[in-house]
Amino acid sequence: MNFLAHLFLSGRDDEIILGNFIGDFVKGKKYLDYSKGIGNGILLHRAIDHYTDSHPVVGRSKKRLEKKYRHYSGVIVDIFYDHFLARNWLRFADVPLEKFASDCYKLVERNLHVLPEKALYVFPFMVKGNWLVNYSNIQGIRNTMRGMAKRTSHESKMEESVNDLEERYPEFEKDFLDFFPDITDFAEKLRRKN
Repeated sequence: MNFLAHLFLSGRDDEIILGNFIGDFVKGKKYLDYSKGIGNGILLHRAIDHYTDSHPVVGRSKKRLEKKYRHYSGVIVDIFYDHFLARNWLRFADVPLEKFASDCYKLVERNLHVLPEKALYVFPFMVKGNWLVNYSNIQGIRNTMRGMAKRTSHESKMEESVNDLEERYPEFEKDFLDFFPDITDFAEKLRRKN
């Protein structure tokens, strides 16, 4: 899962949202340096990633991409799934995507002091490019893939993956729609435990 899905799966607790947002930027036991709520959000992020990576439907999506993109296929699928979440937003959410995105940006903006350095670097680009909303269109996904390809240490060809998305759009969308109710239930159960 990428930014949009992680934020959505956080529920409505501000600290869980913040922790889930910074989850990729906090390694090892560093989550203990944060408040309990933010730490729980970081742990939720990790659990969501683990669940996603081991789910057979996600595996099916990755398999379509593995030959060309190898270990980058998982990252690509995460972004494809954010695209389908944005496109099917009102199936899952009770507020418009634009409002959800704006509320998330404002929450992070009010809490910049808790963001690790790498998250502080990424966040202005996210807001300027309105990533959360622009995941809904192909050009937004193309921009995301280009940006990620520039940041990889090896040639990833991720910028070409939008062609794969367009060629097999119904298959990837079906995978997402088969998978997302499962991850939503999983995240909700975990949040209830905390």
